[in-house]
Amino acid sequence: MARGTLTDTYVAAIQHDLAELPADATRVGVVRRPTSWFHGAVDENRPALGPPADLLESMRDAEEDMKMQGLCEEGAHNAAWDQVGFDEAYREYLETDDDARAALDALEERLASGESLALVCYENTEKKRCHRTVLRDYLEKSEP
Repeated sequence: MARGTLTDTYVAAIQHDLAELPADATRVGVVRRPTSWFHGAVDENRPALGPPADLLESMRDAEEDMKMQGLCEEGAHNAAWDQVGFDEAYREYLETDDDARAALDALEERLASGESLALVCYENTEKKRCHRTVLRDYLEKSEP
């Protein structure tokens, strides 16, 4: 059986019909604390694949500091991403947290069985870096 496709998008793109997803893709939220309206845009949510609270808090604090230094929202976000080592910290979390590992294994099995998945969170990645793209890359690299 052919492996399922893996894609990603952000919730506003789904809500405004801007997302170009395979018709058969299951929309999997990867948000730790989704809002009630987020659930209406996805088929399911895997909170264990959202960044851990302490990493998000470090990111928010650094982003606020960058804004105070005069950077625009996107610039502050991306500079904070580098400052806190978000990419590396999130990857380490995916590799060491039991709940994240279980959620990753489940998604990997679904992809291997031919199911198409679309990872969904809040961030528009045209201008901002996002854990969703790190997660997608991680899953793509774990292909057998």
